[in-house]
Amino acid sequence: MKIKDIIEILRPINDIMGSLTVIIGILNTRTNISAYLVIINIILGVITYFFVAGSGMVINDIYDLEIDKINRPERPIPSGRITIKQAKIIFLTTYGIGVGLAIFHSFFFNIGFLNIILAVFFGFIGWVYAKWGKKSGFLGNIIVSISFSIGLIYGAILNNSIIPPYIYYFFITSFFLLLSREVIKGCEDIEGDKEQNVKTLAIRIGLKKSAIIAVVFSLTAIIFFILPYFTPIINPILFLISIIFGLVDVGYAVLLMISSKLTKESFKKISLLLKIGAFLGLIAFLLASIKIS
Repeated sequence: MKIKDIIEILRPINDIMGSLTVIIGILNTRTNISAYLVIINIILGVITYFFVAGSGMVINDIYDLEIDKINRPERPIPSGRITIKQAKIIFLTTYGIGVGLAIFHSFFFNIGFLNIILAVFFGFIGWVYAKWGKKSGFLGNIIVSISFSIGLIYGAILNNSIIPPYIYYFFITSFFLLLSREVIKGCEDIEGDKEQNVKTLAIRIGLKKSAIIAVVFSLTAIIFFILPYFTPIINPILFLISIIFGLVDVGYAVLLMISSKLTKESFKKISLLLKIGAFLGLIAFLLASIKIS
């Protein structure tokens, strides 16, 4: 086992992208503390998220061994570069580091135990997804959506145990938009999922009904995307300007869900639009935290 194999199985790019939600949560709830303490808060929060999320990547690969032997034989475990025993050690180590950092963070900033509980929960649902969630279809979609969005809540509680309403709106926006995308991905991958016996909504209720549900989820995300403007966010003007791009993107995706033919190609396009919409949403949330003095 080499260092590069350990790095690969942790999927650092995904972990770093997800940790952006922690930064957003911290910056949007910061008070008049020194920049130095804000930076320390961000560093500890991001590293905690990175290791707990990385442990989720490892446990997922452990349970996916047989599938990856066919679909992803080049990955560290099926290729033999990392054994199952070594992968379990990496999982326990990274999860332990993440929770340990959350504990240190709690005592360093005297913020109570909510961040520790959330870090433990984050790792737990990663294990639930790997063992049961993925095959269950819609339950797995929910877990994926929570796993990515939970960083917004985690970042907020690092500043204050009382979370402002707009952070919940950020979370709900992210959650429903990602959930909509997960449903659409199930429509896109319906043939492969049938072979793997994955019980997605597309398989259970059909493509048309699944697309309608995805529309409802996307529209819910749009509503909650707008609501933060009417709350005391740090920079409402910059936020209002920046959300336009996300609204146009997701609105176009909704139109395609309603009007386009239910083909693999159309679902692939919609999935990409929703992914871009989620990224634009994160940018808008980030810009909402900018103080202009």
